[in-house]
Amino acid sequence: MDKNFEPASAEARLYRGWEEAGAFAAHPARNATPYSIMIPPPNVTGSLHVGHALTMTLQDVFVRFRRMQGRDVLWQPGTDHAGIATQMVVERLLDKEGISRKQLGRETFLSRVWQWKAESGGTITSQLRRLGASPDWARERFTMDEGLSVAVREVFVRLFEEGLVYQDKRLVNWDTQLQTAISDLEVESREAKGSMWYIRYPVDGGEEIIVATTRPETMLADTAVAVHPENERFKHLIGRQVTLPLTARRIPIIADEYADPEKGTGAVKITPAHDFNDFEVGRRHGLPMPSMLDRQGRVVLAELGTLPEFVLGLEGQDRFAARKAIVAELERIEALVEVKPHANTVPYGDRSGTVIEPLLTTQWYCNAHVLAQPAIKAVEEGRIKFVPQQWENTFFAWMREIEPWCISRQLWWGHRIPAWYDEAGHVYVARSEEEARAQANGAALTQDEDVLDTWFSSALWPFSTLGWPERTPELDKYYPTDTLVTGFDIIFFWVARMMMMGLHFMGDVPFRTVYIHGLVRDEKGQKMSKSKGNVLDPLTLIDAYGTDALRYSVAAAAGQGRDVKLGAKIVENNRGFITKIWNAARFLEMNGVVPNPDFRPENAKLPLCRWILGVTGNAVTQASAALDRFSVSDYAQCCYHLVWDDFCDWFIEFAKPGFATDDAAEIRDTAAHVLGLLLRLMHPLIPFVTEELWDHFGYGAACSLISAPWPQSGEAAASDVAAAREEVEWTISLITAIRSVRSEMNVPPAQKSPVLLQDASAETLARA
Repeated sequence: MDKNFEPASAEARLYRGWEEAGAFAAHPARNATPYSIMIPPPNVTGSLHVGHALTMTLQDVFVRFRRMQGRDVLWQPGTDHAGIATQMVVERLLDKEGISRKQLGRETFLSRVWQWKAESGGTITSQLRRLGASPDWARERFTMDEGLSVAVREVFVRLFEEGLVYQDKRLVNWDTQLQTAISDLEVESREAKGSMWYIRYPVDGGEEIIVATTRPETMLADTAVAVHPENERFKHLIGRQVTLPLTARRIPIIADEYADPEKGTGAVKITPAHDFNDFEVGRRHGLPMPSMLDRQGRVVLAELGTLPEFVLGLEGQDRFAARKAIVAELERIEALVEVKPHANTVPYGDRSGTVIEPLLTTQWYCNAHVLAQPAIKAVEEGRIKFVPQQWENTFFAWMREIEPWCISRQLWWGHRIPAWYDEAGHVYVARSEEEARAQANGAALTQDEDVLDTWFSSALWPFSTLGWPERTPELDKYYPTDTLVTGFDIIFFWVARMMMMGLHFMGDVPFRTVYIHGLVRDEKGQKMSKSKGNVLDPLTLIDAYGTDALRYSVAAAAGQGRDVKLGAKIVENNRGFITKIWNAARFLEMNGVVPNPDFRPENAKLPLCRWILGVTGNAVTQASAALDRFSVSDYAQCCYHLVWDDFCDWFIEFAKPGFATDDAAEIRDTAAHVLGLLLRLMHPLIPFVTEELWDHFGYGAACSLISAPWPQSGEAAASDVAAAREEVEWTISLITAIRSVRSEMNVPPAQKSPVLLQDASAETLARA
């Protein structure tokens, strides 16, 4: 053996060996119990980050464990087309060429995106290989593969026919730069120092009411002032009219519990077309919903009726410029009572970096409330379990208050909505244009320009990847899947939607268990961010310390539901564990240890051998139980203590003098047998160093550890283990006590000194 394990040279060679041997492949025709996991498809634009290192390591531990147990494992790989992210990447490339996508036109632009995907879209999957991930790469899918596109169209059409997909005019998160609606997940809330403006609204009859707002510019589209129905200060005003400053338009004072008597002045302006809460108030009271901003965030006055000259002069102004002008005019006409500093939360597009505007537009929606009920019931009945269980509460809180799901996006890259319109504006939803034309009796049709929300196609991932809507052998065998491993941040956006779609179209849950892991943070527990300069690159860590050290580091820290603290020093320290295993194996080889297929643990006679066999058997039981309950950190710690403490620090140390005695053969055979068990036990966690040692010692054919059977405690079943444990552990405690006294007395390690056993029992004296 080489003096040191060299990950850089070994990892690529071993991974290539596994792939060439077909070790990752699922076998639908094989008569074995299936075990399936769907990879959360990373964005095709993505590159490996520490979050991937955690979630992919956890998944790989589970699939390698089940594979070694003899299960027919399908770990389904793939990538997501990532509508906005990918379109932005390609548009930035076009910007460098001085071209816009609109100049290219839709078809040419999409050709450029597919070209980019072919040339650069495989970065993340190649990096997952470096992490040691072992999915069935031959089955890799992309959310815009033709087969998956067929599934998307089929789902859309069926939901439309059932009345669960429809068009509606509602508020959406509008990105004024990207010119599309975006999901809540793509909105980043930032704390900002702003102002609260207090504005005087004259009430019919000579009174006035003061409203407080953080957005005075939207007052042009106010359609009511709301007060709480039990607010004694304003009860007498309910039903009266106020004159909207600047516009002279008259609007009602309404009673609604949304108006908090303790907040601001207790009276709030209601602008249904520009605030999500106001929109709901407007719907409850049947208020008009005029818009005063266009899709670029500029003032547009067409829906506001007759207006005075000042307001007409705002036409076309940017929303923030209009705010300054309106505040100045309110101050001039003495309608502005006061301005107070106010800290508020401002929504930004996470990709564009622009302030998101609530905008009233016609979009396609999915009736998530109806689809959510079977998913809620599945969790309530235990057909889907969350690990840790407390995440069920988060799931229920979101699902029981679920709103209609806006599924359309104003992009070019994505699944184009399968809806066509005739000249009169009638809509025809169909699986193809030919089918739509047949519905329209041959009329000329134009397809909807929008594409579907990326989450719509990824919600079908557990069954679309298996061939649905066809009834394939893979679908029959691997659906429902067993485990989903993901972060808590997409429970609502992805996990819940897979539940809704799976139950609706497959009649069964998409997975049995949802394992929720925490975030990866730095050593101090702080969230990683570029601004803090504490972001870790997993590839850099792999280059420096090896993949096994990184995998061990994230797994050992991944307690259920707990965030993972990670830093370069932690990975460097854990490299010591990999080195310890290598050095122990190298020492054994130097002392003639080789596997003996004829060795039988039950025939071991030496207490030392019987003890290490018993300890190993117990560790196998504990490690298996830990993985069964998804406690990867307990499994990692179990492996660590068995190898470092029991095998290296005690067994090998006790064995050293034994190699020169008549007991050497039994010690060597035991050492080889236990080493083989250890390599199998640790393989799911640290696959490269274990495979390298397995191959080197000749426990099996090259690159065969991945498919070796999972160890069983019975393989270490020695006789009279209890007596051996008592004797060896007595010796360990004696040595530990002596070392402690020597340390307290500052006796140098190399200095020999007599040992006095004072008041020792007869049993102790006999052992001594």
